[in-house]
Amino acid sequence: MRVGVAGIGLIGGSLAIQLRKTIKNVIILGYDSSELHLNQALDTGLIDEIILENDFTDLDVLLLAYPVKQITNQLPSVLDSVSDKTLVIDFGSTKSRICRTISSHPKRSQFLATHPIAGTEFSGPFAANKNLFDGKVQIICESGKTDNNLLNWALGWFKSIGMVLKEMNPEDHDKHIAYVSHLSHISSFILGQTVLEKEKDESAIFAMAGSGFASTVRLAKSSPDTWSSIFEENKENILETLKHYLSNLEEFKFLLEKENYKKIYETIEKTNAIKKVLKGIKTED
Repeated sequence: MRVGVAGIGLIGGSLAIQLRKTIKNVIILGYDSSELHLNQALDTGLIDEIILENDFTDLDVLLLAYPVKQITNQLPSVLDSVSDKTLVIDFGSTKSRICRTISSHPKRSQFLATHPIAGTEFSGPFAANKNLFDGKVQIICESGKTDNNLLNWALGWFKSIGMVLKEMNPEDHDKHIAYVSHLSHISSFILGQTVLEKEKDESAIFAMAGSGFASTVRLAKSSPDTWSSIFEENKENILETLKHYLSNLEEFKFLLEKENYKKIYETIEKTNAIKKVLKGIKTED
């Protein structure tokens, strides 16, 4: 089987590891806009060969793991270029625009939209992780529009690498992911920005930063290429979450100004219920 991986970063590299582990005699062909990433992937054995877009026609399966805006922009031409038997799967963090872009494409049945709820703050081929997908949820969107044989292969492979499958429509996915993922990253980025702007003495930051700060700001190390693209693709949903988030921040600020510590205590106590929601979720994601 000849499988292409477009985008050899954390997700693409981790997918390549699983391809090698689970599919006999697989040939993994890599495509990336970064020549450095391609050479690193080749040197470390993540991929067997480097390919160009013109070579997509020779693939059995093509996995798209580059930034979501790039997927949205290039997916129609990608489907144009592949053979009539190639399965194309995207792993982007937003789904609505991607699905709309190819809704009437002649090869729509050869495409499957997915989003693995898995990741770290690291990027590039060296971030590839053999355990990244183990026990993680794989969101599947509009599976009914994908050819049954191609779909069954994809779902079977996802299960073989330890993923838990969940079907969701693209609009619901983008709305919910804005709260549980995109807002978390924005909070981390802005916290990191605020501290760096306020605390010019970096040595003081490092000396006083405990595990609470480190865990909260961890996501601020995430790739700007990846996340600026996500924010652009999911702008409307993110603006809605920010409106709600900023309202709560203003309320907290008001309570502090009025020295209403009883209400602050009650707010914290009420929010402790999040522990039940987060039970069983691995915090490195």
